[in-house]
Amino acid sequence: MDIRKLTALAAAVVMTASCVVSCKKKNKDESSEAESVTEAVSVTEEETVGTYPDYPITYPEIEKKPTGDLYEAEDAKLGKGLKVVSAPKEETTDKDGKKVKSEADTQPATKFDPTVKPDTVISKYSGEGYVSGFKNDGSAAVTFTVEAPTNQHYDLSFSIAADLFVNCDVLVNGVETAAFKTMSDSEFTLITLYGVFLTKGKSEIELRPHGDIKLDYLRMSDNTSLSAIKYDAEKDLSNKEAGRSAKELMDFMTKYYGKYVMTGQYASSPKNDELELIYRTTGKYPAIRFSALHTNNKNFDSAFRDIDACANWYRKGGIVGLMWYWEAPSKTKQSVYAKDTDFRLSDAMTDIDIAEMTQEEIRGLYGEGKISEQCYGLILDIDNMAGQLTSLKNKGVPVLWRPLHEGYGDWFWWGASGVDAYKWLWELMYRRYTNYFELDNLIWIWNGQSESTLVNKSTFDIASLDIYLDSGKDYGSRYEQFLALQNIVGKEKLIALSECSTVPDIDASFRDNAVWSFFGLWYGKYMTDENGEYSEKFTSRDALIRAYNSEGALTLDEYIKLRGGEKLIPDYGSEKPTTTTEATTSTDAVSADTSESTETTAVSTD
Repeated sequence: MDIRKLTALAAAVVMTASCVVSCKKKNKDESSEAESVTEAVSVTEEETVGTYPDYPITYPEIEKKPTGDLYEAEDAKLGKGLKVVSAPKEETTDKDGKKVKSEADTQPATKFDPTVKPDTVISKYSGEGYVSGFKNDGSAAVTFTVEAPTNQHYDLSFSIAADLFVNCDVLVNGVETAAFKTMSDSEFTLITLYGVFLTKGKSEIELRPHGDIKLDYLRMSDNTSLSAIKYDAEKDLSNKEAGRSAKELMDFMTKYYGKYVMTGQYASSPKNDELELIYRTTGKYPAIRFSALHTNNKNFDSAFRDIDACANWYRKGGIVGLMWYWEAPSKTKQSVYAKDTDFRLSDAMTDIDIAEMTQEEIRGLYGEGKISEQCYGLILDIDNMAGQLTSLKNKGVPVLWRPLHEGYGDWFWWGASGVDAYKWLWELMYRRYTNYFELDNLIWIWNGQSESTLVNKSTFDIASLDIYLDSGKDYGSRYEQFLALQNIVGKEKLIALSECSTVPDIDASFRDNAVWSFFGLWYGKYMTDENGEYSEKFTSRDALIRAYNSEGALTLDEYIKLRGGEKLIPDYGSEKPTTTTEATTSTDAVSADTSESTETTAVSTD
């Protein structure tokens, strides 16, 4: 089943909250507060910020009720230039010589048939005809007025035929809510948006294609798929020899999975400007400090400041997340982007099991011509990064480790050579870090984002998505991608939003039963203006304040409370000596202030 076709990037419709949901509200004081937390945050006592109330999780009370209605396109409000097309009238005679209408003219017009499922090809249109005449610029739309019997989530299925792939936008009560692409086989097919929330009464559903299609009808039925989302993830890490700090962090994350969304922010430099800006704006710090280590084979030593900043954040009670902007190990063109480097991962692949060999053994293979220069370059980079991660291990810092991000795409070199190469590199890195370097502080995050790039489930702990939307679009909960990813990896894995352009709507996340383990807001234009001040281009100030003060969100101070307020690691004066061979190179890493992610990402099952 093609999720791009059936799920079609539907988004929850954020309605005006009419009441506080009747379920019990989340209590952030589940464990006793410690008498004192000596190193909570790095703000001076003189610094003052505004105080904000706690916002309860609020959304209209949901009443589940089986329902189903069919709305013919010819009865909807048609945009300028659209027309209703009907088959020519044909008359035949029966055995007695009486004239009868053709089969096409006698199909039922508005009867709802629950046995007709999405992804169903329908041989004939229903009703009096279908609507056509849409423009390529999306200027013509059909608006259905539907009647929702209760406040609940609905599946909206459009019967569409098209000769070419056509992008379609869906607006609900004037808010752009979803987008999908039609099929191109000229057959009427149901394309379904799952779990769109509607309040009781009338709503307007507008379909705006960017190209000509044949639109037959809209079918609205109560949703059942969102109730399938579960939060019973396994707490055992993929690394059976994981260290205590990693186990404790994973225990915590699985314990509160589905109860809170953990807040996270990417820092562009060790100065933590973005985190301090969030504090000044909301009165709260994020629980997770994310960094993007930007390295190439000529520059690993510059990362020391960022690695040190990670350790400092952990000493203050926070959680550390790292990703790797790994420039390809090319001698001439180093870049993370495939178009800007001559390095090809396919040229590095080998059938020789090198994952747990020493550098001396691998160097020997290279000297004998048994592995390529590209393969040897990969190993050198992987081992150099192991030095950075070993530095954190020696300080007792667990790391949410997300390498090879957005692996399904072809824009980064690690995804550009196809899924086999991507999976080979993942397996190589996982085994080398886990078995050879014994990095027991890593919690592995798979960010392949496609069923085709799914690696061995025993080699990762969390599955995540990167989801970017244009500014001004309602971000909502992104429940449709949450559900699609859980269907791919299974309910035993935590599901997280590893990168986003906008802070997700916490109320909508609970309303839509899509409570991400955590989110990570990217930096740059997604948060600040040219002067480094807070920008409302993607997330309004009020939305950020409400998110960070929501009773459904977990911030740094609340995380420390739930952990008992204890000092999480000793303040080592110097690093412990490493016990692992060849965790070489310096413990420097890089600040990620030279890259910015711009991709919009969906879950793919092809």
